[in-house]
Amino acid sequence: MTDRTGSEPPVTGAKGPEELRQQIERTRSELGDTVEELAGKIDVKGRARARAADLRDKAGAMTVQLRSSAAQAGHTVHDKATQAGHLVQDRAVQASHKVQDRTQRAGRLTQGKAAETSAALERRAEHGVPQPARPLVMAALRHPRPVLIVGAALAAIVVVSWRYPKK
Repeated sequence: MTDRTGSEPPVTGAKGPEELRQQIERTRSELGDTVEELAGKIDVKGRARARAADLRDKAGAMTVQLRSSAAQAGHTVHDKATQAGHLVQDRAVQASHKVQDRTQRAGRLTQGKAAETSAALERRAEHGVPQPARPLVMAALRHPRPVLIVGAALAAIVVVSWRYPKK
């Protein structure tokens, strides 16, 4: 069953009883090794169990490695998302400040123009409105809201009376 290699001389007849015993021992040893090899090849169930245990060990190691990789990837994604969130928040704050500044500038500009217009209207009223109506016009210029309300009410009365005349 075993192959002979070129290192051992071919077995010939023994020259004495001692040499015969040595040859017998050697042959028994070779036969034992051969029987062990054959028994190992024949024990399919044992080999399958050993292979299964080996695969289980490899799968466990891969599971640990994959979990570690997934956890590391999760931390990386979390860190990048946090950085992106901070960046977006910073940009939103900057945009908010720009809008606020522009709104304040526009408000100041509008307020200045309104003050100029009001002053111009007051000057015109002082010089262009006849004396009996002047205090009323000046009061209307200084307090425009009540005048607008009264004017709207008068306009509504005129429209209703024009639209629905008495028969």
